[in-house]
Amino acid sequence: MSTTRHLVNRQRRLATVAAAERTTAPPRRNGRTGEDEQQSVVTPDLEESSDSHDAEQTEEEEADEARGAQQRTMPRLWIRLPVVLCALTVLLGAFAAWSFTAADGLRGDASRQNTALTDISRTSEVKGQISEAVGAVFSYNYAATAKSDQAARTYLVGKAVRQHRDMLADVRAQAPKQKLVLTTTVTESGVELLDSDRARLLIFADQSNTRTGASEETTYAAAVFAVDAVRRGDTWRISAIDTFTR
Repeated sequence: MSTTRHLVNRQRRLATVAAAERTTAPPRRNGRTGEDEQQSVVTPDLEESSDSHDAEQTEEEEADEARGAQQRTMPRLWIRLPVVLCALTVLLGAFAAWSFTAADGLRGDASRQNTALTDISRTSEVKGQISEAVGAVFSYNYAATAKSDQAARTYLVGKAVRQHRDMLADVRAQAPKQKLVLTTTVTESGVELLDSDRARLLIFADQSNTRTGASEETTYAAAVFAVDAVRRGDTWRISAIDTFTR
């Protein structure tokens, strides 16, 4: 019986080994050997690896081309940049020269040298003296004509001498007969321009004209005019009279 059991156990072991070998060995399909199967499995990996390698080479070539293009462009930029900077320097220099010339022209313009609002003491001086001068030269007393003549010589220069003579010609002619007394009082004045020893003022004045004959009569009037003034020594004098008539 032991022999029979031994045979049975042997047959079982052989059957187990055979089954294991069938399980382990790769199956054959369509007459191809195991090597063929292995090659068929490995080949796609090789193809994929080849494609990946080609893609890497393409990326490297593109990167090299980009670096080359950048290197070719940079020298051009370095060449153009100094040219642009030189052009800007020339333009800025031209603008500075023009600005200096324009500023010098403005400084030379009399209207730009007006110190009427900044030189308070000189403004006050010219207003006071010219207001006094206007009151003196535009006042006339038939009984004291020498005083009027003296005022004209003291306060008038240039073409203002002739203008004053023409303006008071009628008064001088009628004064002895009508016994006229003309009084002018400056009520307000403003300095339009003050440039060193030259000035222009706007004058507001009240005038009273009195006839002291048989029947005394006084008339009143307001006057607005401008005068140009020049400084001679310590005295401001009227050099022109503008009554705004054409």
